[in-house]
Amino acid sequence: MNQLAQITSMAIFAKVVDTMSYTEAARAIGVSKSAVSKELARLEAVLGVSLLKRTTRKIEVTDVGHTYYKYCARMLTEVQSADAFMDKYHADPVGNLRVVSPVTFGNRVIVPLLNQFAAKYVNVQVELELTDRQIDPEEANIDVAIFINRVKPEPGLGRTLMEIEWGLFASPAYLERHPAISDPDQLGRHLFLLFRGSAHTTVVAMRKHKREVEVRVRCIMRSNNSVALLNGALDDLGVAYLPRYVAREAVEEKTLIPIFPDWTFEKRFAYVAYREDALVPPRVLSFVQYLTENFEQT
Repeated sequence: MNQLAQITSMAIFAKVVDTMSYTEAARAIGVSKSAVSKELARLEAVLGVSLLKRTTRKIEVTDVGHTYYKYCARMLTEVQSADAFMDKYHADPVGNLRVVSPVTFGNRVIVPLLNQFAAKYVNVQVELELTDRQIDPEEANIDVAIFINRVKPEPGLGRTLMEIEWGLFASPAYLERHPAISDPDQLGRHLFLLFRGSAHTTVVAMRKHKREVEVRVRCIMRSNNSVALLNGALDDLGVAYLPRYVAREAVEEKTLIPIFPDWTFEKRFAYVAYREDALVPPRVLSFVQYLTENFEQT
């Protein structure tokens, strides 16, 4: 008898001793009574001892059977403990959670939610990478990746978190010192702080109802980081073209003023991507669910 078959026979023997009944043991295991008898007979033949004394009225455990049962019972206890561990593993988030996100969006939006998640699930160890480089999550062994793109992700490739709207912002001091802005065509007279990226341009496109405008502006600062542009606007350098979520706090504090807030500028979509299959660990599913639920509430 190989070890795997012997383990099965040991489990059946332990169940018979626990119930002191072939019938009850067979019912508990989910096999026939005759199968139980055959397994026990085969086990005794392999061991070369009698484990049970069987009569028409009752079952008695032999002396060697009592000792052997202790080993079998210990084995079953370990199996049950292993099952309990796996049940808990699948129920409770635990382990390392590797997350990657763009720098500004990560700091401003993702990090506060990630901190709340980490405080709630103390058995999850978070590894966060903030970068604006393009990363292949699978190659980098990343669990959850946050992306920002011009279009929504295709079904099965990610879940949309939010729509990122852009806008124009300037400090009160800058606006006091420069010509008033009442029409988009006047933007060409002003100094601009623009994002540096793949869409390297000095044209600001905007739309309101049926009117669409493209204004070529004078750029005095470019950066690949929106916070740098925000700080430039706060220092009265010029009009900053920013994601609205980056400027929100400054607008609320009235240190920046939105220009043409009722116009629509370009949009981006922030979305979360992760491997969606049956083997995704609870820590990943819990974090994705935590993100999506919190974004739905905003």
